[in-house]
Amino acid sequence: MTSTSVSFACCLQMFPTPDLHRTAEYYENLGYRSVYYLESAEPHVCLYRDAMEIVLTKGNPENFKPNRLLHGYGYDGYFITTDQQGMLEELTTRGVKIVRPLTTTDYNNREFVFEDVDGRWIAVGMKQS
Repeated sequence: MTSTSVSFACCLQMFPTPDLHRTAEYYENLGYRSVYYLESAEPHVCLYRDAMEIVLTKGNPENFKPNRLLHGYGYDGYFITTDQQGMLEELTTRGVKIVRPLTTTDYNNREFVFEDVDGRWIAVGMKQS
């Protein structure tokens, strides 16, 4: 069943991590603000930047694997920006590891991919108008 009067507003990204503090610090260095909820029944850290939210949850260090290692391919996140070149320059200046340069994919998206502190591959794309 589809509805034309109801729509989703946004989506937040859930990242299990073997070390909440280390991963939060990595994203703080990328300009995210952290809010820690370590005493809750399900300990987590919320990361905020612009209109984005990432929730870090405690993952089992022995079992943690990024999607490309677990499934053979795939990103762990896909972030949308309004200025790809500017974002690429910012992340590069901050020392982020770029694993795929800004290119057009075989499915006709312009994107680049970076690797975070936990080995996740995160694509950065732009909505086509």
